[in-house]
Amino acid sequence: MNNVILIGMPGCGKSTLGVLLAKSLGMTFLDTDLVIQDREHALLSQLIRTHGSDGFLALEESICAQLDVNNSVIATGGSVVYSQAGMEALKRNGDVVYLAATYAEVEKRVTNITTRGIVLKHGCSLQDAFAGRVPLYEQYSDYTVDGTGKSIEECVEEIVGLFR
Repeated sequence: MNNVILIGMPGCGKSTLGVLLAKSLGMTFLDTDLVIQDREHALLSQLIRTHGSDGFLALEESICAQLDVNNSVIATGGSVVYSQAGMEALKRNGDVVYLAATYAEVEKRVTNITTRGIVLKHGCSLQDAFAGRVPLYEQYSDYTVDGTGKSIEECVEEIVGLFR
């Protein structure tokens, strides 16, 4: 196993779970949202406002295509699945785990849409994004872990079991 790539909706636990998963597997942790912020010297919400959704998605694709890491758990931004090229680059470097959650769970956890930096196409709601992204998460994933009603630790254990 080279890398474990986590995909899923904002609020599904990619970043929180990713840190614990990396510790459990003896890997390093990388969050592509933080890589973008570091490279661009701006918050995600600012980048989305400045560049628009399409400009931000191009930036996200570029970051994912350029990642050169090994033995890492990589938490991606929820919108990464909009880029076929970005997802193909990620899949060449590891196994993709979709952290699934119900819309109700996502809605409960994501209370700061504007400041969090979530890509929503003009006129679309979080529920619209959910409906559009779930088929893409399913398409690109090698494994699916449904976190609905489970603790972060239970999800980590389930993922560790996939790779041991």
